[in-house]
Amino acid sequence: MSSTISVLSSTRESRPVDWGRFALVGLGTVIAAVLANVLVYFIGGAVVGYDPEFVVLRNVSAVILFTVVPAIAAVLLYAVLLRFTANPARTFTIIAAVVLVVSLIPDVTYIPSVPGATGGQTAILSVMHVVAAIVIVWMLTTVTQPQTRTRG
Repeated sequence: MSSTISVLSSTRESRPVDWGRFALVGLGTVIAAVLANVLVYFIGGAVVGYDPEFVVLRNVSAVILFTVVPAIAAVLLYAVLLRFTANPARTFTIIAAVVLVVSLIPDVTYIPSVPGATGGQTAILSVMHVVAAIVIVWMLTTVTQPQTRTRG
């Protein structure tokens, strides 16, 4: 029984997490996702032009809010996965892919019926979902990996 406990504890301890670094990466992830979507918002506005009646993209504040909240949730989820799963990056990537697909459903089903919506605006909204997902998944699963130190 003692050997079982030591095996379990050694597997759990084999992946130490620097929570201070993770907090910085998490904050950077939220900021990067917001900045990426703000950039998409302004480029989309220049290319497509937003109908002022389309409340979803009427101004950039909605884009910021609807990127900050899911990005924070993603960072918190990844922290839980780091603590309790053997392969947090893989698990998070799968969850993120499912959440991305689910988040696109209203863009296809509901958003086209919103006053002022056009196909171009709906496409920009969908692109924002994909951009945020790419930034969040990449930063959390890549940048949070422990840095290996080489002796030299």
